[in-house]
Amino acid sequence: MFQDITIEKLLDLKDKKDFTLVDVRSPAEFAENTIPGSINIPLFNNKERAEIGTIYKQVSVDAAKARGVEIVSAKLPEFVRAFQELSRDVVVFCWRGGMRSKTSATLIDLMGVHAFRLQGGIRSYRQWTVSQIESLEIKQEAIVLNGYTGSNKTKILLRLASEGYPVIDLEGLANHRGSIFGQIGKHAHNQKTFDSLLIHHLEKLKGSSYLLMEAESKRIGKVVIPEPLLKRKEAGIQIFLHMPIEERVKHILEDYEPWEHHQECLEAFQLIKRRIHTPIAASIEYHLINKSYEQAVYLLLEYYYDPLYERKAKLYGEERTIILTAQNTETAVLAIKNALAKIAVKSY
Repeated sequence: MFQDITIEKLLDLKDKKDFTLVDVRSPAEFAENTIPGSINIPLFNNKERAEIGTIYKQVSVDAAKARGVEIVSAKLPEFVRAFQELSRDVVVFCWRGGMRSKTSATLIDLMGVHAFRLQGGIRSYRQWTVSQIESLEIKQEAIVLNGYTGSNKTKILLRLASEGYPVIDLEGLANHRGSIFGQIGKHAHNQKTFDSLLIHHLEKLKGSSYLLMEAESKRIGKVVIPEPLLKRKEAGIQIFLHMPIEERVKHILEDYEPWEHHQECLEAFQLIKRRIHTPIAASIEYHLINKSYEQAVYLLLEYYYDPLYERKAKLYGEERTIILTAQNTETAVLAIKNALAKIAVKSY
């Protein structure tokens, strides 16, 4: 028989036991928000879930259950096989720890797969996450990477993270690049997903003496950075990276691939067009319309993004500021490593 476990027990198990977290909700629900590290083996697909919900509301609970049994019966071998292929214990969950997770856990347990069911489902995990955000205390020093737009800051941080540096990739957690064009080619995360991923990553880095992150505003796409992290970022050591504009234009074109997202680029530009001197704005729009993306990016950097960055850079005192110059991403990574080796950090 499967076992019910609380969210506290699940978090304790994660450090001691090898198992797979399985979200048995529909793919749409899984995409909206899940527990970090989970996989999706849905009991019902999106269409089936909608159908059962309609029957539940318009006919009766019993009729909805009967239709659910009919759907599950038809796909039972495939459903169980997906769990058997995991070759390890599983923890299943749904929205509230109700019928879907109970049915799933019962079925796979009968077929020899040892299962746990999360009490309260993902709702209990969200409640736990909110409590963690509300009581968040950042004990590490923040070392913050600033730089002109296009300096490849995110890729630099990811490179450092791959080498073991304690990086919090805020743009990655938000799945948004942080600018007005930041959503192009991406599906921005909602606040629930961002919060879950942030707490997950902060937990992994709790033993580090500092956190390395990119300079971000309070809002990144659809999400808001928690106030304690924002305050620690603002009070942190600020690294300002300078890189040639030609290199930055190249990075932006490689990252955004505007030729693949032509209409999105035009629409995003309309949101900032009025903030740019009219003749320059007209020239940028002309180049975008005619797919002369390199020229458009040059003008956007020179007349919009670079002045914004320069105003922001003046807000920090010299005593907590480090200025680095690099010709490209490779030399930037080396320069930042050298700077980090010289920084004396403190914990709070």
